Amino acid sequence: MPIATPEVYAEMLDRAKANEFAYPAINVTSSETLNAALRGFAEAESDGIIQVSTGGAEFASGTKVKDMVTGAVALAEFAHVVAEKYPVNIALHTDHCPKDKLDGYVRPLVAISQERVDRGLNPLFQSHMWDGSAVPLDENLKIASELLDLTAKARIILEIEVGVVGGEEDGVAHEINEKLYTSPEDYLRTVDALGAGEKGRYLVAATFGNVHGVYKPGNVKLRPEILKQGQDVVAEKLGLPAGSKPFDLVFHGGSGSLLEEIHEALTYGVIKMNIDTDTQYAFTRPIVGHFFQNYDGVLKVDGEVGNKKAYDPRSYLKAAEQGMAARIAQACEHLKSSGRMIAG
Repeated sequence: MPIATPEVYAEMLDRAKANEFAYPAINVTSSETLNAALRGFAEAESDGIIQVSTGGAEFASGTKVKDMVTGAVALAEFAHVVAEKYPVNIALHTDHCPKDKLDGYVRPLVAISQERVDRGLNPLFQSHMWDGSAVPLDENLKIASELLDLTAKARIILEIEVGVVGGEEDGVAHEINEKLYTSPEDYLRTVDALGAGEKGRYLVAATFGNVHGVYKPGNVKLRPEILKQGQDVVAEKLGLPAGSKPFDLVFHGGSGSLLEEIHEALTYGVIKMNIDTDTQYAFTRPIVGHFFQNYDGVLKVDGEVGNKKAYDPRSYLKAAEQGMAARIAQACEHLKSSGRMIAG
């Protein structure tokens, strides 16, 4: 199917909210990892989200070019062509963008989508993330409000982060401390600044103990009830019925989370869960296995010529694609509830 239109993306998110499941949002850095993500969603018979971080976009442009916008556009254009061959809906998203990279990443990409929309086309990306976790909340929400005006006009959904995700991802690091928990006041200030959808749709990456990086299950102290508290105070402020979930929530830093904690978060309005660490390993592990098993073929041992079939990149990237796709299919299964993750 073609990359999701704004209407299809909105329907995807609405369906997830109504049926208490979440889409895996898979970080990619190359055409190979993007192909693996598409394959994984197709094998799971699931719609999904593919996303590109600032570092991933820079890498995708080539280590000599190192231009975030160039890499992001290249991956997005590639996805728009290749995704048509798969029977699932895919939305494109840009991941964590801190303040110092907004002018070199998100704002130019929104401008590209605006130009497309002005010509009667769909936006290049369906959503973008502004990561204001490193600045005071007032400044975070002021910038978010400015960006929401731009994204709404360009038919794009904005994602924001309210709170701090601990650990490190793509060069952005935060300490693991009490700031990992979004307060009820933070939720209220967010809806005061950005509205409840009337100014444009946005996703909220609220924090409840999330940590980026590699952690074994049980080592991360998650408190999913923080999400419920936030939904409840905002629902009351807006005069909505008890149990309403006014925010579309995003789960960052899921490595090390227990499955029951993930499922509890889904019941509180989480509709998108970022996955990067696990899929990086799933992609790399088959490559390592190939090299160990074929060391005499990939190295010219004792002056021999090696084995071209063993060092042809296709021989190990094929296995890497399969490994990452299998992990994504597993993630889709873990994030399911009673609802279907694919339209139709």
